[in-house]
Amino acid sequence: MNRILLLCLLTAFSFGVSAQTNFIYRNVPQEEACRNWVESKLESLTLKQKIGQLFIHTVAPHTTQLNKKNIENAVKEYGIGGLLFSGGELEKQVELTNYAQSMANIPLLITFDGEWGLAMRLKGTPSFPRNRVLGCVQNDTLIYEYGKEVARQLKEIGVHINFAPVADIDNNPRNPVINTRSFGSDREMVARKVLAYSKGLEDGGVLAVCKHFPGHGDTEVDSHKALPVLPFDRARLDSIELYPFRKAVEAGVGGIMVGHLNVSVLDDKAASISRKVVTDLLKNEMKFSGLVFTDALEMKGISSNPYVSAQALAAGNDMVLAPRNLKRELDGVLKAVKEGDITEEEINEKCRKVLTYKYAFGLNRRPVIDAKGVMSRINRAYTDDLMNRIKKSAVTVIKDSDEMLPLDLSLSGTVVLNVSSTLSETYPFFNEINKTYPVTWLHANLDSLQYLKKKITPAQRVIVAVYSSKVDKYINCLTELAKGKPTILVCFNSHKVLQKLDDVVAQSSAVVLAHSGEKQIQKFVAGVLLGNEKVDGRLSVDFNDEYREGAGVTIDPDKPRRYKPEEFGMDSKVLSRIDSIAEYGIKEGAYPGCHVLVWKNGYQVYNKCFGTHTYESDREVKENDLYDLASLTKTTATMLAVMKLYDEGKINLTDKISAYVPQMKSTDKENITIQQLLYHESGLPAYLPFYKKAMDLKSCKGGMYKKYKDANHKVQVGNSLYICTNYSFLPEWVSDKETPEYSLKVSDNMYVKPEFKEIILKEIADATLKGHSYRYSCLNFMLLKEAVENISGQSMDKYLEEKFYKPMGLVHTLYNPLQRYAKDEIVPTVKEDFLRKGPVHGYVHDEAAAMLGGVSGNAGLFSTAKEVATIYQMLLDKGVMGDRRYLTRTTCELFLTMKSKNSRRGLGFDKPDAENPENGYCAPETPASVFGHTGFTGTCAWADPDNDLIFVFLCNRIYPNPCERKNLMKLKIRPAIQQTIYQAIMK
Repeated sequence: MNRILLLCLLTAFSFGVSAQTNFIYRNVPQEEACRNWVESKLESLTLKQKIGQLFIHTVAPHTTQLNKKNIENAVKEYGIGGLLFSGGELEKQVELTNYAQSMANIPLLITFDGEWGLAMRLKGTPSFPRNRVLGCVQNDTLIYEYGKEVARQLKEIGVHINFAPVADIDNNPRNPVINTRSFGSDREMVARKVLAYSKGLEDGGVLAVCKHFPGHGDTEVDSHKALPVLPFDRARLDSIELYPFRKAVEAGVGGIMVGHLNVSVLDDKAASISRKVVTDLLKNEMKFSGLVFTDALEMKGISSNPYVSAQALAAGNDMVLAPRNLKRELDGVLKAVKEGDITEEEINEKCRKVLTYKYAFGLNRRPVIDAKGVMSRINRAYTDDLMNRIKKSAVTVIKDSDEMLPLDLSLSGTVVLNVSSTLSETYPFFNEINKTYPVTWLHANLDSLQYLKKKITPAQRVIVAVYSSKVDKYINCLTELAKGKPTILVCFNSHKVLQKLDDVVAQSSAVVLAHSGEKQIQKFVAGVLLGNEKVDGRLSVDFNDEYREGAGVTIDPDKPRRYKPEEFGMDSKVLSRIDSIAEYGIKEGAYPGCHVLVWKNGYQVYNKCFGTHTYESDREVKENDLYDLASLTKTTATMLAVMKLYDEGKINLTDKISAYVPQMKSTDKENITIQQLLYHESGLPAYLPFYKKAMDLKSCKGGMYKKYKDANHKVQVGNSLYICTNYSFLPEWVSDKETPEYSLKVSDNMYVKPEFKEIILKEIADATLKGHSYRYSCLNFMLLKEAVENISGQSMDKYLEEKFYKPMGLVHTLYNPLQRYAKDEIVPTVKEDFLRKGPVHGYVHDEAAAMLGGVSGNAGLFSTAKEVATIYQMLLDKGVMGDRRYLTRTTCELFLTMKSKNSRRGLGFDKPDAENPENGYCAPETPASVFGHTGFTGTCAWADPDNDLIFVFLCNRIYPNPCERKNLMKLKIRPAIQQTIYQAIMK
């Protein structure tokens, strides 16, 4: 006994870089106690009872008296060591397990055949994907989590041993029984998945049993029906079939199941009854010391052998599984012992080993399963989440030959063609895309080929979504459609169904294998197509001669495709200098991180993220991180709305603002024109501290401002100027709780009455004018926002979403981003804000916009570099994006070319200052035609019609405090980058 236990204690199970003793033996509290219990039980057993401990009896989970009698007979008469239940209902299996354990002299090992979890055998339990799908998952930690979760569920129903995972390699497509049960066709990948799943099971307290040794993958016979033959030489076995098992044994997996296979190079007997295979190869050569099980002995591949259990035990197996006739087989072993084919000492050693495992499972005490609420304990929210994460990770983009993914949302006229048995099952995918990007919905099962052709002919591209497994009748139709249009084929079904569409795959530009049509997977795949989700699955087996195991394309929103600058007449070496400029800005404290994007001729030639969200954070800036655009809102939001209304004849440049904002009537602002507002020639002051009207100024100890910092004046707002932070808001306007009355959210704990807008407008109406010379003012655009809303009858955010952002496919461009995105997807703006009395993260920084509920004409918009560039590209293309026109050419040419006689300003857009470049925000090389804008938070966007060039820079330079961080302007980081861009243009 010492020898066996010592061997087991020395067995290490490694995963990643760590090595751990197998869980079984970590659970043995004391070696001495274990040995005493095992030896006492062994001494109490007759030879027949010792042999009985080596048998696992199979029963159905039926609670009939006949079945209960069967169990009672197996337990009491034959003293079986374990039970295996066939398929049925969970509650009945639990009842019968308790019944069997209650009468067993030595508690039973409860085994389970759950390769993809409980759902393989029990109704109503969580159903994980088959191994072929799991083989597509690149993150093995998910497979470990899966194994551990399956173990948890098995323990809830009293199971100790799971006959999984399958370690066979799926390298024969004609294999009738392994195929989807294998992780795949690559030995390395299969071995990794076997180890991850096994470790998950064993860390969860359930013995993993790798099967079917020495390898059932490359066979064309089902061992349930006949004996398969592996006609390979030893070198081939070592390099392929045995490889995953060898890795599992080296790692210390607890169990191996031997298959009913004839491996001719090793023995002429079936492996499961071959001493050369079980003892010589597995135990002696490969040094396996865990439990060895036979595959089910009732299978036709082996069951015709007389006294097969005796042969299996003589070969070296520790336990025999599911012999057809329990009495006959047990008598056969007794007979083999009497005749000397098996020694009694061998039986003792096997029984001792089984008892040791039983002790390790805690079976020195009689177990009782709590049957009450067991199903609810099995089905947890975490289980659903894990299944969703696994299924999403398995989604595989097999092909993207024309770089169709993510979709170019500038192209409209997209058709989604569904191949499905019902319309309802296709809706989640269509709806998820259509919410962002309008598409036409067609159904192959309802519409004739002629009708489909008519609808598809004018389309820019076609997305074929296949749900049904009965696709044969659609193959010719889909192949013909795919020949004429850029086509994306999405298979919301299995690898097997996709194989039927081989010709369609060949004609398609992109192919996605989703494996499943579940609602969450449909929505996820839609997100992949829209560029919102990452996918990195890889084929676990060959698809055809072109797409081999391991094939797949990673689509990562944070790592978009880049084009070679040289293709567009730009020098990539010169452009690379932007790296050092951006990094220099971080080093000098100009900003914690930034995103720099350059488009030439509508294509991305430079796109890099630098640094982190904050100085103290390690959260790196990523492609789709949202920034507060600040005054860049003026051109990416307000100007779009003004230009659209001008387009529709609803507003003119000479119109007076008082015609649309009645609060300006009968004031000295009554005659200010739209053009004057756009040119910043209204005479309005640059800014007004509207927030003071919501504050109880009497509560400001020491006054509102001080020249030095103290306990009540902690936030710096100017040179030697600190503002009061220890004050109260007037309950007349502000509350710390959201109610119908206080409905405008300013921060997590600050809500304002919508009526406060009237206070703001009155402040503007009462402000002192200063002539009509150029004076940049945010108030101009606040009035323009009011005009837009009064003319359109909609809030400006909804107007822009309807007219521009949604049809343009812009999902990251919005006001109040926390309504759609988590905080970690939004870059923090400031660490300590006097108005919000804390950090500003996900809320607009500008106080005026904040007091308007986050939606204003001067600020409030959040976006990403790519989507800002998309808006500017539409303007650069004179109002067109894809095949859709958003603004007329005439309107674009007017607003983008007109320039004030009094300043560098255009109609709402900023421009280079040709006479005094240092006074503007552009590089000296910038042509006069350039238009764009900057933002207080550190943003800018510039479009160059002469060179078809767009430059976007986003950062949060005011973090942690605007007055502490001015190096972005001092170091002229943005002009320096822009200068480099022009230097990169090859003459």
